[in-house]
Amino acid sequence: MSRSWSRSTRVVAGTATALALLTACGGSGGDDASDPAAGGKPVTLTFWAWQKGSKEVVDAFNASQENIRVTFEEIPSGNAGGYAKISNAVKAGNAPDLIAVEYPQLPEFVSQGAVRDISGLLGEDVRRKFLPQAVELTTLGGRNWAVPFDAAPQAFFYRKDLFDAYEVPVPRTWDEYRKAAEKIKAADAKARIGTFFPDDPSTFQAMSWQAGAHWFRAENDTWKIDTGDAATKKVTAFWQGLLDDDLVHNQVSFAPEWVNSLKSGGTVGYVGASWGGGVVKSTLPEQTGKWAVAPIPTWDGKPASGMLGGSTFAVTKDSEKAGAAVEFATWMATTPEGIKARIASGTSSAFPAATELRPVARKAFDAGFYGGQDIYGVFEDAAASILPDWTWGPTSGTTTTAIKDRFSRLGSGDATIADGIEAGHRATVAELKKRGLKVEG
Repeated sequence: MSRSWSRSTRVVAGTATALALLTACGGSGGDDASDPAAGGKPVTLTFWAWQKGSKEVVDAFNASQENIRVTFEEIPSGNAGGYAKISNAVKAGNAPDLIAVEYPQLPEFVSQGAVRDISGLLGEDVRRKFLPQAVELTTLGGRNWAVPFDAAPQAFFYRKDLFDAYEVPVPRTWDEYRKAAEKIKAADAKARIGTFFPDDPSTFQAMSWQAGAHWFRAENDTWKIDTGDAATKKVTAFWQGLLDDDLVHNQVSFAPEWVNSLKSGGTVGYVGASWGGGVVKSTLPEQTGKWAVAPIPTWDGKPASGMLGGSTFAVTKDSEKAGAAVEFATWMATTPEGIKARIASGTSSAFPAATELRPVARKAFDAGFYGGQDIYGVFEDAAASILPDWTWGPTSGTTTTAIKDRFSRLGSGDATIADGIEAGHRATVAELKKRGLKVEG
């Protein structure tokens, strides 16, 4: 078991209490043990996801047995439209049976009644395979709402060849990151050490988590919201300074502008998460051997990480095939065959929540792109340093949308990062009050 998870069971302390505040939320169906198969025909499932390697996993599952057939549809990543598509489908009554949902968004889907309680379908033998905190993140209000898939500790991806050419040390601290940014810009006026993603507040949230922030707390019958703490202010000031001094790009995540900047050497680093290893590799195959992975810089030089994303599989509220859906989700998350199919696709570097499968993932991942570096060793150490006590609130969509709106104005100078965080705070408090919940903050 990863040291981070064994040393503390407080990473998501308060989550069960928090979801209990939402009272009777979510769909029923946790006791469905099986699904009907008319005339002996296989059960047919629909599955929506965007994670790399998903199609290959579906193909491998369909080839492995004849009782369940899965039809896969690739959707945009969650914050790029995927969650809106899922929500609209749930409201229209034509949602798929199974969906991919990141940990931060799961509480909101539960609170909206969009997904089913699968407690009766996820036995203790399966639960024991996962990191205890991954189970906690999916066990809300004392009930199971999703099958955990991966953890997502932070990491720093960088062009080793250009760092060497510019004689820039790999930064261990955020102070060193800024100094490295200055040296890179001095060496090449068009090059930048990294990018601020205005469309992706989750990256900023992970950096706030890493700094020791606690945006959401649930105590007794009250949500306590605090995005104005010292840790968040420190992160805000740091990245605003980088933007003001033109030391990082301001570009939409994974958009053509960002990709082209990576291809041209205009961007030589990427603050991401474990799953980013597959993204960089599949996006830049022509740069094989030029990239490496390092621990995320920290404020004091001591290991520390937040978690950027991380996925689960949830059954939608109207699905009549919950048993088959959970069986498929469990196969994806807990079997060597499922992990191999995803990682061997060459596009995924998922870091399994099922701890026994990490050696399988490491072996399946072709590290040639990273010059043979054991990037899973970096991820393992990063997971060991994830800070405890972070809780996700039930209004991720509202919070994210409000922050994104202000972040989108950074380039024009009409807003600051602080404006975005303040807007997210106000929108969160207003939404919680609208739902009739007690709020402090």
